[in-house]
Amino acid sequence: MKFLKILLVLFLLLIVALAGAYIYFMTAYPKVGLAPGITLEPTPEKLERGRYLANYVSSCIDCHSHRNWDYFAGPVIPNTEGMGGEIFKDVFGVVFSKNITPAALRDWTDGELFRAIASCVDKNGDPLAPMMPYDILNEMSQQDLCSIILYIRTLKPIENEIPTSNLKFPFNIIFRTLPKPYESKPTPSHSDTLAYGRYLSTIGGCQFCHTPRERGRAVPGKEFTGGHGFPLPFGLVRSVNITPDEETGIGAWSMQDFIDRFKSYEIEVLRKMPVAEAEFNTVMPWTMFSGMTSQDLTAIYKYLRTVKPLDNSVEKFVK
Repeated sequence: MKFLKILLVLFLLLIVALAGAYIYFMTAYPKVGLAPGITLEPTPEKLERGRYLANYVSSCIDCHSHRNWDYFAGPVIPNTEGMGGEIFKDVFGVVFSKNITPAALRDWTDGELFRAIASCVDKNGDPLAPMMPYDILNEMSQQDLCSIILYIRTLKPIENEIPTSNLKFPFNIIFRTLPKPYESKPTPSHSDTLAYGRYLSTIGGCQFCHTPRERGRAVPGKEFTGGHGFPLPFGLVRSVNITPDEETGIGAWSMQDFIDRFKSYEIEVLRKMPVAEAEFNTVMPWTMFSGMTSQDLTAIYKYLRTVKPLDNSVEKFVK
């Protein structure tokens, strides 16, 4: 009897210890620090830079709007810009993109928005991962982060209550450890083509989307080789190999081929190509990336040519 009492006490102590550890973990993580106390002042140059980045490079508007999957590449439905509500489903659970129009951000400070983009935590410090690309936004320069914040403040306010995202165990624990503090960095000089191309490819999500991931982290040594899966209602779409490999990557593409592939989606007929439900479609926001300048696309191409070519053939669509 005494032995059973001892076991019961030990069991209760274990429960208390586990509960204490859980409470500590949930309050200690993410470890990103406080939101900076900043107030941003708009200028025409900053607003234009923010508009360009949010629409055509980092594609904030793409993920935080509604997309029309009746057309190739799911172009953004007009008048839904920034309202959120797009659904992302995977093994980790269900995530809904947030409303980033002023209707939802009226109580957010500029510092809280800065921390949300740079460290991927919300106003309360809870993680916005996994679909919020925490590891690329953390690489964005302070100037560009501020420009995006100023721009989204100008979006048309749209009232849209977003459902709560639901992450499964253990992903709800794992993703609390992923956000990281932001360290200020400058925008690389446009004249340094390779450095600027690397920067654009990072904040544009090239490496994020075209690298296979395990438990929310990129697989080392597989950068740009493709294979990252995107479950959609019409099937599973995988990113392709964009290393300079001649056979399975884009090694055979000329710089003009690369630029033309993006800029072709400026043509109206390609922006509205109907796609049947059972046919291949893609999450690649071609219609938005087509707005990038030829100079920026050139910089990205030249940087990608410096990446190690790796042989990796990807089955890009599975119904």
